[in-house]
Amino acid sequence: MPIPRSAVLTAVFLVMAVIVAGPGSAAAREDPVQELRRLASKARDDLEKATKQMKARQEALARSQERLRVTLKDLAVAEGELNQIRGPLARLANASYQQPAFGSMSVFGSGDAEESLRATADVTHIANGQQALVRQADQLQRRRQQLASTAQDLQSRNAVEQTRLQQEIDSLRTRSVQLTRDLTARLKKLEAERERKLRARCDKSLAAKSREFPNGLIPAKYLCPLPQKGEQLRADAALAFYKLNAAYTRRFGREMCVTDSYRSLADQQRVYYQRPGFAAVPGTSNHGKGQALDLCGGVQNAGTAQFNWLEANSRKYGWFHPSWAYSNPYEPWHWEYGSEG
Repeated sequence: MPIPRSAVLTAVFLVMAVIVAGPGSAAAREDPVQELRRLASKARDDLEKATKQMKARQEALARSQERLRVTLKDLAVAEGELNQIRGPLARLANASYQQPAFGSMSVFGSGDAEESLRATADVTHIANGQQALVRQADQLQRRRQQLASTAQDLQSRNAVEQTRLQQEIDSLRTRSVQLTRDLTARLKKLEAERERKLRARCDKSLAAKSREFPNGLIPAKYLCPLPQKGEQLRADAALAFYKLNAAYTRRFGREMCVTDSYRSLADQQRVYYQRPGFAAVPGTSNHGKGQALDLCGGVQNAGTAQFNWLEANSRKYGWFHPSWAYSNPYEPWHWEYGSEG
């Protein structure tokens, strides 16, 4: 049987799609950062959905617990009413036991007709009252049993639901921890790969070549890029910063915030005229040597956790906060590479 033309065309399109989106094509490759963002978004959506389901269960359990509270309250009322009627019932039972013929024979006793009629009316009234008392007791007893059964059922179901809800909470917590661990591992792998690429692009020998040029006139090819977009340093300072930045990220969960790094002579002039008497004279700034940073993200304020951590750990990686920056002028955000003096 010949294959329909439409089927042949479909097969051709499928083959072309596989070829176009093959393993080596741009369509098959996903940017690592975008992949991390996608996975984090999916994890957040999954947890939000699970959290909503858990909250719905919590609300249902709360409603059931409220119903149980009301039922137990009604049961207590029914118990009280039944206790109140137990006395009259006991006296009725005792009277019936002691005088089983009471009422039925008194009508035929001695006396005139009027007295007999009155006695009969009294007996009828007492009998009706006794029957009403018995019916009331019976109704109260049935209501008590019904409420007790409902309360028992609610208590049993709520206990099961509480156990199930706790299991869901534990499961949600486990999933959240695992997702966070997985995403963090991916982030560390991504950061390690990026740092490796930066290191590969940053040859330490470039530092010696950069010193041959005047302050603020170092060609870009002799500088190394920082993880922070648009920022550059001299090779040795950059390589040391990569390690410092990695340690800072492990401590605070985010990379260091950099507002300024290598500063060209033109930039030094701009800053100098913005802050005359405070900024370094153009051509003398350590920024122009590619070995100074201005930081933010908390470091710009002395006494913060970020500033204190950097002050305690920066020298391990060749960076320090110069003594002049503590007072004249006061610049907690300014950090330098190398040695002071």
